[in-house]
Amino acid sequence: MFEARAYMLDISRDRVPTMATLRLIVDLLARYRYNQLQLYMEHTYAYSGHEDVWEEADPLTARDIARLQAYCEMQGIELVPCQNTFGHMERWLTLPRYNGLARFPKGGAVTPWGAVKKFPTTLDPANPGSLALVKELLEELLPRFSSRLANIGCDETFEIADAGEYLSFLVKVCDVARSCGKRPMFWGDIVLKHPERIPGLPKDLVALDWGYEANHPFMKEAAEFAASGLDFYVCPGTSAWRSLAGRIENMRENLAAAEEAGRRFGAKGYMLTDWGDEGHWQPLAASLPAIVLAGNFAASGPKAARMDVERELDSIMDAPLGGLLMRLGTLYLRGGAMRANCSELFNILRNDHGYSRHPGLTQAVLDDISGVAAGVRQAAERWADRNDWAKEIVYMADLIDCACHRRDEGRLRALRDEHGRIWRLRSREGGRIDSLAKLPRF
Repeated sequence: MFEARAYMLDISRDRVPTMATLRLIVDLLARYRYNQLQLYMEHTYAYSGHEDVWEEADPLTARDIARLQAYCEMQGIELVPCQNTFGHMERWLTLPRYNGLARFPKGGAVTPWGAVKKFPTTLDPANPGSLALVKELLEELLPRFSSRLANIGCDETFEIADAGEYLSFLVKVCDVARSCGKRPMFWGDIVLKHPERIPGLPKDLVALDWGYEANHPFMKEAAEFAASGLDFYVCPGTSAWRSLAGRIENMRENLAAAEEAGRRFGAKGYMLTDWGDEGHWQPLAASLPAIVLAGNFAASGPKAARMDVERELDSIMDAPLGGLLMRLGTLYLRGGAMRANCSELFNILRNDHGYSRHPGLTQAVLDDISGVAAGVRQAAERWADRNDWAKEIVYMADLIDCACHRRDEGRLRALRDEHGRIWRLRSREGGRIDSLAKLPRF
């Protein structure tokens, strides 16, 4: 059993849960023996004097944090603050007031995958105002939490090429967290590119070793962190984001690989991450299989691979819906189109009519996928008048159907209407329009 068994939910890619949804998540975590919760934030806390950043996001407030923390404590869950402080700052840096703090004020950073960032994403560590902003944010946020930990992020700083410059700013941000009485946690992707630098990091840091594919090299990375003497968590993912309905088999293998590496090399924690990239279209139901399975991997080790996930899902959803959810989550496998960090069905729906899909996804294959989705929708609809999980499953089936019939204006129009109805079941209104804008128009 891992000492820390954590779940991290992205609340910065458009979707901010309602308080009722957050309590539901805490109940699920307690049921599956988690003991930590992190809510990943970029701009979704109501920082004083920074209303222009969060005013349309329906952010968490100090009162929300206090109420959620009290509920977490009742359930034996530690609520850990999580605020990115270096990269992923585009919601700040695109505004004129903060743009001068960006390393690339006009955007243009090239990612390791060849994409070019349209907007600025990373603070300029050479600008004294960058650290001043981070200090202001952390000194307001961190005292709201009783946890002795604080996740300061610092991942994917694409604009920073020099390892020394990155590490210097990381250490300064850690100093700020310490001054607030917190032990800093940070995403480990950047330092893993410079493993010779890891032993020189302050020994009180907690490294978060993230990776989301079935073949992620957790063994190699966990060995490097263990050899350095740093405490670290292994951090697999739900495989729900950018998928429409999940990538079940990838998720299973990713969770198992993280557990094996973490156990072998003495990881202090196992943290399931749940992201919302490009609109957070997937509802909470898409993450349920991973929440169930990851909790069991973290608490019970490799024998979790033998658990009956479908039966657990039926129990959670109080209806025979687990098999339907799992069926949708395997449709990404059809046609042989395997993509990293997404499904090809998501790519088809997300991109315009000129998108060149994988050759294995012929229209005949897409018609077959659509037929399966239609069967799932029909079965779930029997429960949808009284069960929100069923409503979400119907919606995911409709997302898949629209991907299979990308040019059908009637389907797309109905999907855009359905998006709002499903969003409001569990999420605050702020962010809905941004998410909807990422769905295709007819």
